[in-house]
Amino acid sequence: MDVFVCAGCGAELTAPVSRVALPVHTHHGGWEELHPPLMEPATYAVDPRPTGPPWRLWDEVGEDAAAQQDVYARVYSVSFGARNRIVIAPGDARSMALILEKCEGYCRGVDGRVGPNLACEGCGRAVATRMDDCGLWQTVWLEPDAVEKRPSGLAAGPTSDWDDLERTEHRVPPVDPDGSWSRRWEAAVGVAMAHLVAVTEGSPVTLPAGPVAELFGHAVDRYLPAGPAARSVGLAGPGIRTPRPRPDVLLVPRHPVTGGPWRPPGDDGAVVPLDSGVWAYLAHPGETSPIPATGVLPEGVLRDDYPLPPRPWRPLTPHHHAFEYTLVGLPAVRAPRLRRYREASAGG
Repeated sequence: MDVFVCAGCGAELTAPVSRVALPVHTHHGGWEELHPPLMEPATYAVDPRPTGPPWRLWDEVGEDAAAQQDVYARVYSVSFGARNRIVIAPGDARSMALILEKCEGYCRGVDGRVGPNLACEGCGRAVATRMDDCGLWQTVWLEPDAVEKRPSGLAAGPTSDWDDLERTEHRVPPVDPDGSWSRRWEAAVGVAMAHLVAVTEGSPVTLPAGPVAELFGHAVDRYLPAGPAARSVGLAGPGIRTPRPRPDVLLVPRHPVTGGPWRPPGDDGAVVPLDSGVWAYLAHPGETSPIPATGVLPEGVLRDDYPLPPRPWRPLTPHHHAFEYTLVGLPAVRAPRLRRYREASAGG
């Protein structure tokens, strides 16, 4: 496990934490809603893309300079903030105090719009940004040039691997207990659709029957055309048999620690990475009711209590900002066909 310390005075700024993959929903929440912490306790992740202020308008930056910031298609503004910012759960922060004149936000919290708002209690150096306003997952972002990573002296906790995706607790249900679609699912579907559009160059696709078609069908209808010569999509990953013949595109999980996509041995075909918890639900749905069965009913039997569990009133709609943010960050979007696709979808 690691601990992050102030680069100025060496004060410990975090509890011992272990690195995991950056969640795909990191920058994509639900407007006018208070969210829980993004990260699990005792974990951290690193965002390789520039994030946060300062922001510059696309027309001031130009295509070449934007590409250097990992933005490959026109957007309103481009971040020139730091790369490799480290995100932790607020509960893992230590020895930091709010910089009150930088605690601006929209309505219910702080959003980091003016840069780091947490200072090291040891030397007063600005070292991190607390974000918890409505629509944002609760986070503390450590500035990479203001902190240093050191071994904590503690043994690493249990490490996640592909086999862990079969565990019931790793699955993320698409419906929250209040009957609304999971915000994590909405973001994950948006991210996956951006990758699917990129690998198919905006071509029609066919989804496999079952949960994939039921949960991704509305997103496919929204972002991809219908028509002949559709490319086939299938679900693949650890613990399930890869469809034969191989579909044109495989939906596969991201590794929970490295973030890399799973691939069948010796396979270099097109894949679309999915949030590992979302993929685990699709591959191993198990109990499908948000209210678990209790008592002495046999395993796998659902209760028929009344009233029935609440369910969403609309189809699962992908988070559009997650789709756009991911798509413009893929170099493939510069190809002529995808450039035309994006211009048409934006009405440009």
